[in-house]
Amino acid sequence: MKPVLNIQHSILDQAWHWRGSGTDGRDPDFQPDDLVTQLLMARGVLRDDIERHRSPTIRNFMPDPSIFQDMDHAALRLAQAVEAGEQITVYGDYDVDGATSAALLIRLLRMLGLNAGYYIPDRLMEGYGPSGEALVRIGDGGSRLIVTVDCGAMAYDALSQAKAAGLEVIVVDHHKCAAELPEAFALVNPNRLDETDDAASHGHLAAVGVAFLLGAALIRTLRGRGYFAARPEPRIMDLLDLVALGTVADVAQLRGLNRAFVAQGLKVMGARRNIGLSALIQASRLTRAPICSDLGFALGPRINAGGRVGKSDLGVRLLITEDAVEAQDIAIELDRLNEERRAIESVVQEEAEAMLAGQHNRAVALLSGNGWHPGVIGIVAGRIKEKTGKPSIVIAVDEHGVGKGSGRSIAGVDLGAAIISAREAGLLVSGGGHAMAAGLTVAYDKIEALADWLDERLATDVANASGVKALLIDAIVAPRGLNPLFVDAMESAGPYGMGWPGPRVVTGPLRIIKCDIVGKDHVRAIVAGDDGQSFKAMAFRQGETILGQTMLHADRGRRYWFAGRAKTDDWGATPKAELHVDDIAFAD
Repeated sequence: MKPVLNIQHSILDQAWHWRGSGTDGRDPDFQPDDLVTQLLMARGVLRDDIERHRSPTIRNFMPDPSIFQDMDHAALRLAQAVEAGEQITVYGDYDVDGATSAALLIRLLRMLGLNAGYYIPDRLMEGYGPSGEALVRIGDGGSRLIVTVDCGAMAYDALSQAKAAGLEVIVVDHHKCAAELPEAFALVNPNRLDETDDAASHGHLAAVGVAFLLGAALIRTLRGRGYFAARPEPRIMDLLDLVALGTVADVAQLRGLNRAFVAQGLKVMGARRNIGLSALIQASRLTRAPICSDLGFALGPRINAGGRVGKSDLGVRLLITEDAVEAQDIAIELDRLNEERRAIESVVQEEAEAMLAGQHNRAVALLSGNGWHPGVIGIVAGRIKEKTGKPSIVIAVDEHGVGKGSGRSIAGVDLGAAIISAREAGLLVSGGGHAMAAGLTVAYDKIEALADWLDERLATDVANASGVKALLIDAIVAPRGLNPLFVDAMESAGPYGMGWPGPRVVTGPLRIIKCDIVGKDHVRAIVAGDDGQSFKAMAFRQGETILGQTMLHADRGRRYWFAGRAKTDDWGATPKAELHVDDIAFAD
C-alpha cells in the first residue's frame, strides 16, 4: 500500500495510510462522488447500505428484542409487576452507564404508572456489583422484584442469596459472561455465551442500550395484554437522550444501533426535555446544543464524579428529578465534585507515570499504589493506555492489602475475557468486564503474579494489535479548504467515537508562524499555507513529547504536512476551523 503523500516516517515514526481498502481508501469497484460516502465506506459500510448509514435511525437498526435470551421472560415479569402495582427497585452501577440505565427504567416505569425505587452501591464501601446483603435488605424493604442494570452478570453469590431469600432478580447487563450463569430470574445480556449470532452481533451495546431494548419489549408486552386500552402509550423515544449519554460515556463502539442511539439521542437532548440533563448542560457551561464529544468530555465526567468522589446516587437523582431547583443544586454539586476528582486524579496520574518509567517490556502496563483513590483509577488507566499504546490496569491498594483495579484496553485485545480467565485461574477475588474495559479485585500478594499471567496471555494479541504502526487518513485538504463548511461536511458522517473513528485529514504544506505552550501541557501553533491561509493548530498534552518539541522548536522557514482532526472553534463572533494535531511530517 502506497503511503499518503509518500510519507513512510513521520515525526512520530509512522507511515500515513488511507483508511479503508485499496490504495486510495475507497472500494476499488466504486468511486464515491461525495465526501460523506467516502467516509462511510472507509468505516466499513457496504456500497448497498450507504443510505441507511448516512442518516442512522432507530427504525433502520433496531432488532426484535425477542432475539435475546430471557428478554420476553423479563418483559412479561415486568409487565405483570406494572399491572399489579408491585414495588420494584432498580439496582444500578455507580458509573454513567449504570446511572443512565437506572434512570431510563425508572422514568419508563413512571410513564407506565409505577414508581420504582433505586439503589446505587457506594464505590468505596460496597464496591462494584450487587451484594447479597444489599439485595436481601432491599427485599426486606418490600421490593420482591429487583432489576440490576450494568452489573450482575458475574454476581453468583449475591444472586444465590437473593434467590434463597425469595427474591426475583432480573439482570440487565452487557459485561462478559462465563459459561455458567448466576441464579437470576432472567439475565438479559447480548454477551451471554449461549446467544444466537444475531443477538451476539449486538454485544457492543452499553447496558443502557440493553435497558432500552427491554423497555421496548415491556411496552410491546403491555400492548399485547391490553394495558393501553384506557391510557396513553409512553414514548420511549423520549428517553434516547439517556441512551446516548450512557453509550458514549461507556466508550461503547458507535456502529450500527449504537450510532443510531447517539444520533437520535442528541436530537432529544437538544430539546432539553430532561430537567436534570438540562441543568447539567448549564453547569457544564455549554452554550449550544450538546454534540457527541460533549457527552464523553463534559456531561459524562460530571455524572461519574458522584460515584467517584461523592455520593454514588447523585447521577440517578439528577436524571430522574422533575424538580428544577433540585436539578440545579445537584448539577452544581456534581460540577464541584468533578473539580475535586480532577485534583485527585492528577496526583495518582503523576505517581503512576513515575512508576511506569521503571517498567519495561510489559505487554500490559500494570501499576499499583497504596492509598490511591479507587474512584479515579479507571481514568488514570485510560491515560496510561494512551501514553503507552498498551492495555493498562491501575490498582488502588487499601490498608487491608486488597487491591481494586480498573483496566482499559486497545483495539484487538479483549481485556474483559482475560480478566475473567484470571479470576477462574484463582488470581483474582473477583473480576469481569468487556473487551475495552475491565474491573477487578485482587489480593496485594498476587499483583505481581497477575502481571506475569496477563503478559503471557496477552503478549501475542498486543503485538499483533500494535504491529502495524500507521496513521489512518481520510482526506487531503488545502489550507484554504480547512473551513467550517468542510468541518460540517465531515461531521455529517458522524457521530464519531469508539469503533467509528473521527475523520483525520492532512493539510499543508504549512509553515509554523508562532508556537507556545498553553494550559498544563498543550502546544498551540499558528500555521500558514502557501495559499496564504492561516489557522490554529492544537496538540493536546504533547508539550514534552517529540511531536510537541518539534512544533515548539521548528525552523520557521521549513514546511510541514500536518495530520489531525478538523474542528470548528466557535468561541468568537465568527466560527473558524482549527486542527487538532495527531502527527506532522516534513514537506521538503
